[in-house]
Amino acid sequence: HTTASDGYYSPRQVVEMAVELGIRVLAIADHDSTDGVAEAQRAAEATSLEVIPAVEINAEFARTELHVLGYYVDYQSPWLQSVLGRLRDSRLARAQQMVRKLTAIGFPLAWGQVAEIAGEGSAIGRPHIAQAMLERGYVNSIEEAFLRYIGRGGPAYMERFKLTPAEAVRLIRKVGGVPVLAHPLGVMDVIPDLVRVGLAGLEAYYSGYSAEETQFLLAQATRYRLLVTGGSDFHGGSVMPEIQLGSVDVPPSVVEELKKHWQGKHK
Repeated sequence: HTTASDGYYSPRQVVEMAVELGIRVLAIADHDSTDGVAEAQRAAEATSLEVIPAVEINAEFARTELHVLGYYVDYQSPWLQSVLGRLRDSRLARAQQMVRKLTAIGFPLAWGQVAEIAGEGSAIGRPHIAQAMLERGYVNSIEEAFLRYIGRGGPAYMERFKLTPAEAVRLIRKVGGVPVLAHPLGVMDVIPDLVRVGLAGLEAYYSGYSAEETQFLLAQATRYRLLVTGGSDFHGGSVMPEIQLGSVDVPPSVVEELKKHWQGKHK
């Protein structure tokens, strides 16, 4: 993730860090945005790093949220950009409403502070509000902000427009991408329905997953004849600060199979 959504570093900075760490393949997969892809690809041109154009779409599932990754999407597609724009506009409106709610319940925040934390051109979201609360001393951690105030069920929580998981899968396929269910533990019930509408893979290698959990997901991928993918879900800064770029060991064969699947769909 980059400053195009809720990441701390710019796309160029993420690429520079990846090159320094010896990472061979990097997917730029911001939430509801592909605005960081072109900059990352330009930054990687003179290096051996391959940058996969991707997106992570937030979807509504059974009163909770799940994420659908789209790898190799045609990120310049007007159709894709139209839908992502609507999702980001809804996220912005929700963030503004949540700031007003927090102010009303005794935790005044300046919208300018939240926008400054997000950075110019970034998609403002709840992590930026949480960071502003932390800086004002209202909470002791980002996690506390979510658990007590801005997470689902909290006094300042607001709903926003989201796609259903099936709509997210169909959108990714429509723009030539490979749809993959991100960090799927906890939302396994949705897999059969998503397979029917074109889900292509499961994220089996993920930060915090044990060897046993990864083996379970590999078995589920085999069961449903799905690809497997992996990634660290790196954000930087105060969003999941324990996760480092490249901290998840993803076998090279995973990338090879992902690319082969994508290329096979475009012959």
